[in-house]
Amino acid sequence: MRFGGISGSVQTPKPLKSKRYWGTQRVARACQVSPATVASWIDQGHLKGHKTPTGRRRVITEDLAAFLRAHGMQVPSELVPERSRPVVVLIEDDAAWRRTLKAHVVRHGLELELVEAETGVDGLLEIGRREPALIVIDYGLPDLNAEQVVERLRSRGVRTEVLVVSGGMPEEAQARLRAAGVTAVIGKGDGVGAVVSAMAMALARRAAA
Repeated sequence: MRFGGISGSVQTPKPLKSKRYWGTQRVARACQVSPATVASWIDQGHLKGHKTPTGRRRVITEDLAAFLRAHGMQVPSELVPERSRPVVVLIEDDAAWRRTLKAHVVRHGLELELVEAETGVDGLLEIGRREPALIVIDYGLPDLNAEQVVERLRSRGVRTEVLVVSGGMPEEAQARLRAAGVTAVIGKGDGVGAVVSAMAMALARRAAA
């Protein structure tokens, strides 16, 4: 189906407990269209909504989230319950690379909460606090390298999937990481998109388990 410049396949939405209402202005910003277009969608039945006694159009959050997913549009984080988003701990000391990764996560529409740490020690602390669904580690950290972080995690009984990102490492180091249960070792030369794709696959496996 295509109308108003939106197209996409229907996806099953996650149930939302929130019953907050969105007006046409906020919906327009989320969809990057005009308020008049949103009003037309509601009036024509494309977007489920209702009118208040004063004539204002309102859309329930769960209906808006379903609409956005159905047409392949990004769902704003405020429409997704916090506890329904998996936590991913990213341990990376390069701030520019972290920003690039976050931009790709948004571009790919991944619904997750990204917790950042710049050192191995800080990363271990965040993992202990948050119990993440996935851990992404840069191999060359300023204090502990990825092998040491993974070793400490496994000694604590943490079996969360781990992705290691590296600008280069010895083959024997890769072999040790895989022996320790690391899901994948991804070269930074492969691009951030390869890391985000691996993250999406890991989270999908977890959701299906």
